[in-house]
Amino acid sequence: MTIRTSTGNAAPTGTTHPATTRRLLLLAALAGPAFYLSSLLQALTRPGFDIRIHPLSQLATGDLGWIQVLSFVIAGLGGLALAAGYRRIRPDGFGRRWAPLLIAGFGLGFILAGLFPMDPQNGFPVGAPEGTVPLSWHAIVHVSAAAVSFLSLAVACILLVVRSVRRRRAAASIGHGVVALVLLLPTSPTESSIQIALTGLVAFTWVAVMAIRLRADA
Repeated sequence: MTIRTSTGNAAPTGTTHPATTRRLLLLAALAGPAFYLSSLLQALTRPGFDIRIHPLSQLATGDLGWIQVLSFVIAGLGGLALAAGYRRIRPDGFGRRWAPLLIAGFGLGFILAGLFPMDPQNGFPVGAPEGTVPLSWHAIVHVSAAAVSFLSLAVACILLVVRSVRRRRAAASIGHGVVALVLLLPTSPTESSIQIALTGLVAFTWVAVMAIRLRADA
């Protein structure tokens, strides 16, 4: 979609509010690093946490769980900011409608996953039952929201592979394709907590790179 300038030339929608768009994309670029910095500090300082056993999501349990809940929400807002920035900067071409919607789905899923935490289990937080426990309703919401979040981003990446191929951008198409494959890999039953952490790291690295690239065009 375009607008008409005073000289009669067409300008992309994203150029109507460049400062706002750049701020949105800055938030998107910083959201992932903020989430992983927060998670790393908590993983190193909270008693009983072991990344080999406990997924980062489990940091949202216990007295200090609100810190990880907030981290999830901020990270999800970063996904929404990227979706808004993408829609403004890429208003035409293949995937112009579905790509930002799917990226927004990634962000919303992350917010929901944070607001509905997992159950205390496997000895974390300290005093929690050893071993796994039956999933509560909020844990089911958490797992479902996280799955939908990563699936939405994977489909968005697939759309961007097609877009990049059409524009003959080999490096971009390969990058989007690799991210999609990582997001769609089945979870290992023995190394699930580490795999999920690495999958999220890949996802938010992609978000940061996309935000920086779009911000350069804003």
